[in-house]
Formats: sequence, structure tokens, C-alpha cells
Amino acid sequence: MTQTLAGDFDYDRHGQGYARRRRPDPRIAARIHEALGDARTVLNVGAGAGSYEPADRYVLAVEPSAAMRAQRPADAAPALDATAERLPFDDSAFDAVMATVTVHQWLDPARGLAEMRRVARGPVVVLTFDGDELERLWLADYVPELISAERRRYPKISAITESIGPDTEVIEVPIPVDCVDGFTEAFYARPDAFLDERVRAAQSAWGFVDAEATVRAVERLRADLASGKWDQVYGHLRAQPEFLGSLRLLVGRS
Repeated sequence: MTQTLAGDFDYDRHGQGYARRRRPDPRIAARIHEALGDARTVLNVGAGAGSYEPADRYVLAVEPSAAMRAQRPADAAPALDATAERLPFDDSAFDAVMATVTVHQWLDPARGLAEMRRVARGPVVVLTFDGDELERLWLADYVPELISAERRRYPKISAITESIGPDTEVIEVPIPVDCVDGFTEAFYARPDAFLDERVRAAQSAWGFVDAEATVRAVERLRADLASGKWDQVYGHLRAQPEFLGSLRLLVGRS
């Protein structure tokens, strides 16, 4: 039997370990929860293992991957097997709707975002990356194939704002040097992390880079770290408390 993927990445096959390495960073979480305003009922779309879900409100999650649903903590919100493009809820069913680092993985982001707006009475909160700003991270020098793949995946910020509200606020989110969420820019000051296959496996972007390019990038980085070349060029980042990369928080209000 052939299985149809709900998005562009097969989390049922490759999503193991996400709950350990993609933990919510409390500083980023605080921004998301503030954006939810006074909402008491929240829908989390493309919820994965439950990162960034507020604990002080009623939350319902939507996640099509069984492997990701299985990694949700025992005390996490209930998660339904459904996709963003077909949310099984009435219009204006929730005070707020959120989606964190997921819209780029949907088969039809425009439709999914429209569905989020449809079922939200109040704010639609989207945490994503700006594909036009990905080259702010030094990793672009080592594996441009990853940057190119990610740029193709991420919806334009303008397209997201058009879908979730005419007065959408776009917030540039600083990434702390000790960020505990393991997305690529979180390691801007910890380059050794990319030498660890387990770290890369928790970043879907690497799934769109062929094996030869990955090996070439990792071995070049390993050599530059050993020789000190990386530190000569980028070493100042190790002492930089925050990094303004491509991470964006979009808040669309009704």
C-alpha cells in the first residue's frame, strides 16, 4: 500500500529524536505566548511533539505524523490526526491558532493558513523563517545547497501576512546563544554541533541535501574547526549573546 505524505518531509520515517533535540526555548516561547494574548482556547497546527504549546490554557493539537504524535509527553494536549489544509473544526472555533516552524512543510501553505484564519476568532500566530534572509547564517558558506533548498520551501513572509490578516505584525526574533531548540540558526555560535549526525537529523533541511554535499560540508567544517580557520572568520559569534537571523514571529489579528 502506498502512503501519501501530509507534507514535504516524511516524519514517520525520519522524525525520531525530534522531542529530545527540538525542545522549546523559554525565551522564544514567551514571545509566542505573549502573541496569543488573552486567548483561553488555542489550536496548535502542525504541532509535532508539542513544542511551544502554552500550559496555562486549553490547547488542542493537529499533527498528521503518527511518529511525532507518539513523541508528545503524556501530559500534552490531545492531538488529532489531521492536516492544516483540512482542519476539522467550525468557523471561529478557537480564540487563537498557532503554528510553529511548520508552514514550510505543508503541501499547500496558502490553504493551510486560510484554514487557520477561518477557525480563529482572534490572533493567528506563526513562527517561521524568512527564506530571503537565510544567508545571514555562516552555514551558507559551507552548504549552499541547504540554503537553496530551504529558500524553496519557505513561503514568502508577504504571502503569510496576506493569509492571516491585513494588519499582521512581523517580529524579528533574536536567537539566544544557548538556545535549546535545535534548529539550524540555534547553533550559530556552536559550529561543532553540525558535526553530530543526530543534530542534523533533527533538522529537516538536511533531508533535502544529497549525501555527497552533506559529507563535503561536514568534512570542510571539521577541518576548519581543527585548523582554527572557522574561528578566524566567525569566532566572534561565540561571544555574541544573540543572533538576528531569519526567525520571524507573525501575528495576524482578526
